[in-house]
Amino acid sequence: MNAQQPFAEVIESSLTIWRAQTWQWDNFPSFGSLVTLETETRVLFGLVYFIQTGSLDPSRTAYAYKKTEAELKRDQPQIFEFLHTTFSCLTIGYLEKDKLLYQLAPEPPKIHAFVCHANHQQIVQFFSHEHYLHILFEFSHHLFSLDELLLALLKNLSDNNALTQENLSKFIETFSLLTANDYRRLKLFLQRAHTIIKLTD
Repeated sequence: MNAQQPFAEVIESSLTIWRAQTWQWDNFPSFGSLVTLETETRVLFGLVYFIQTGSLDPSRTAYAYKKTEAELKRDQPQIFEFLHTTFSCLTIGYLEKDKLLYQLAPEPPKIHAFVCHANHQQIVQFFSHEHYLHILFEFSHHLFSLDELLLALLKNLSDNNALTQENLSKFIETFSLLTANDYRRLKLFLQRAHTIIKLTD
């Protein structure tokens, strides 16, 4: 499972959630996308659940210029030097000795560890099982909205041609079990998911 080029590094870390800063303020992962980081013994998988862009300098807050981004880059390019973007992830599994484990890793990511976008092979392999949903539901109190995150996740899988009918069926079955067969919630969720899902063969 080959990782792609790193684009960010960890600046806050815990066993369950961690935050990374991108090296370029406008190059960040999508909400609900899978990212990876590699340690000496394992590859950790994190799901992006929060993204924030702001000023590096607390005394230099961003404000409206009434100009497009292209006009700002032409007339005042220096303002972009003070922007930075961070994103937060929940660890939803790890790879160790060629075995995928859908649980928290034994150790949190190290500060300044490099973060990569998961490649297509990693996405397909990781989401071939629905066990990651257990961690998401277990730690949903960390998330702004679990259902919004799951919709974004399904859209990312669909956009990456990594969502099959079998995967979706397992997702729905596990979602139902983890919500104690809450029919109303499942029905409303699937109504929204229907508009964004594109299944592969």
